[in-house]
Amino acid sequence: MEKRVVITGLGVVTPIGNNVKDMWQGVLEGRNGIGEITLFDISQQKPYLAAEVKDLDIADAIPPKEARRMDRTTIFALVAAKEAYEQAGLTEGSFDPERFGTFIGSGIGGLETIYNETKKAVEKGADRLSPFFIPNTIVNLVGGNVAIKYHAKGPSLPIVTACSSATNSIGEAYRYIKHGYVDLAFAGGSEAPVNVLGVGGFSNMRAISPNLDPDRASIPFDKERQGFVIGEGAGLLILEEYEHAKKRNAKILAEIVGYHTNCDAFHITQPDETAESITRCMINAMKDAEIKPEMIDFISPHGTSTFYNDRMETKGIKKAFGDHAYKISIGATKSMHAHSLGAVGGIESAITVMAMRESMVPPTINYKVKDPECDLDYTPNKAKKREIKYALKNSLGFGGHNATIVFKKWED
Repeated sequence: MEKRVVITGLGVVTPIGNNVKDMWQGVLEGRNGIGEITLFDISQQKPYLAAEVKDLDIADAIPPKEARRMDRTTIFALVAAKEAYEQAGLTEGSFDPERFGTFIGSGIGGLETIYNETKKAVEKGADRLSPFFIPNTIVNLVGGNVAIKYHAKGPSLPIVTACSSATNSIGEAYRYIKHGYVDLAFAGGSEAPVNVLGVGGFSNMRAISPNLDPDRASIPFDKERQGFVIGEGAGLLILEEYEHAKKRNAKILAEIVGYHTNCDAFHITQPDETAESITRCMINAMKDAEIKPEMIDFISPHGTSTFYNDRMETKGIKKAFGDHAYKISIGATKSMHAHSLGAVGGIESAITVMAMRESMVPPTINYKVKDPECDLDYTPNKAKKREIKYALKNSLGFGGHNATIVFKKWED
């Protein structure tokens, strides 16, 4: 028998707030987390903006000695995991460790470590490489460190699907719980790509916005969009089987009722211009949820601010929802926290849960110029009140990855 899957904890590290409360306040205010790059010397590269995590206090989550040996990606995950674990009211002995899973994705993993250690090897020789080089770069140890910290001895599966990684991680955790393989799980993603390789690599693909005005750099669905702004952070959820949560008397935040994932099989970076796969992904996620399209009130889009993504996602929404597409509220929050690649689906899922709980639609800030091909309700510039019973979260990744989750508002 299929199980119900609920959310009992949220944890985030973002450029607009380092916990859920601060992040959500930033969303409601339309706070812009984008600015000049400070994490590395940009004098030898083309100038670009980024959304960096600021003033992060890690002392409660990670002992200083351990933190010095960790990549930034793992640090973000551990901080977010602590918040989610504590909000869920979990304690050692309140769960079976063998049935506690860890589904934490990352698009790239320890990219900063890769850069620093490669430079060291070239300049000083491979014998000078850190013994922590490999553990800090391989993607599985982002979630592996979380599993070790919280004694989660169930499946630990790192999902790597580029910018869909966190959303796929949440979806796969949902399936594992739904079909009875685990009782609860960490699910989401973490990423720290604001470094020489991350910025240089994406800029040379011409994927990053060249606009140096923080208020016009990440502008999803705006006609003047030129590319995304790279960001960083982590977003993790505690997913739990309903009866397990009920037995613990846990506070339930929302329910996941549908999920689907597929592939364009079209191009290594560009979405399929027919938008057929993202259309089917949304339709099949709603079928899994056993709801009709007209029941969706809010969509958290991928909404990267790139020319093709925003146009194709809009096209897919129109094809999936028909006339109802124009009645759905859409909030593209990458306009505030930018694009943290494999982490962003976790961050945006946390925002979606808060939007449902607070009956508030997140805004797409700095939206000015309408695009005739992107003509839906993107909630320009200001959050608005709206009852949200069902919400849909989209993520799209290089390689044609598509992932869609359907959330349901929790009503006691």
